[in-house]
Amino acid sequence: MMQVCLNGARGAGDGTAVPLSPAALAESAAAAVAAGAAEVHVHPKTPCGGDSLSPRVVGPAVEAIRAAVDVPVGVTTGAWAEPDPIRRVERVRSWTVLPDHASVNWHEDGADEVAAALLERGVGIEAGIRSGTDAARRFLGSPYASRVLRILAEVADPTPGEAESTARALLAELGTAHGRPVLLHGQDAGAWPVLRLARSLGLDTRIGLEDVLVLPDGERAASNAELVTAALACA
Repeated sequence: MMQVCLNGARGAGDGTAVPLSPAALAESAAAAVAAGAAEVHVHPKTPCGGDSLSPRVVGPAVEAIRAAVDVPVGVTTGAWAEPDPIRRVERVRSWTVLPDHASVNWHEDGADEVAAALLERGVGIEAGIRSGTDAARRFLGSPYASRVLRILAEVADPTPGEAESTARALLAELGTAHGRPVLLHGQDAGAWPVLRLARSLGLDTRIGLEDVLVLPDGERAASNAELVTAALACA
């Protein structure tokens, strides 16, 4: 499965290709799905471009994307969008339009509580396990570990020469991880090496302007759809 991550925490300073408004997100998602993406992950944005978990921001973004594509749509619950764990849970419980799934970063305080709130609302969980953190240990000890939709194994190492070894170490640390599926991906300089590894291992993966702004040859990507096309061509 190839997921497209439309924008992440990036903003206008990262180039006009990064979609921010609900309309731009819908257009980018439609093109990426037409190129072969099977799911969409998005960071809903305020008019000022900041990530938000507010129902007034999440709802319009999810609705716009759903009107353009017929694939699962997921959102972030990252602490940068709402630093207070209690407030983060309140935000999830206040959503009026529910995504199909949401990512929960297990190295962040309040991960179990956010996971519980998502499950209460019938929203699937992508368990974000970031390399270089204690997320794997915390996740494996969580009462919700066996109930997540999948594990989002995130390789944060920006060094291409080390990204693959970091990815393999992270997968080893996770072990069987309660039998949950794994989506493996990297970021920036490590995005393409990790994507190739994921495909060689038969794992789900993702690509998009959240993770990387350039194509495998180093040329600036013009769109999420162009990244998806390049990713599906990677052996």
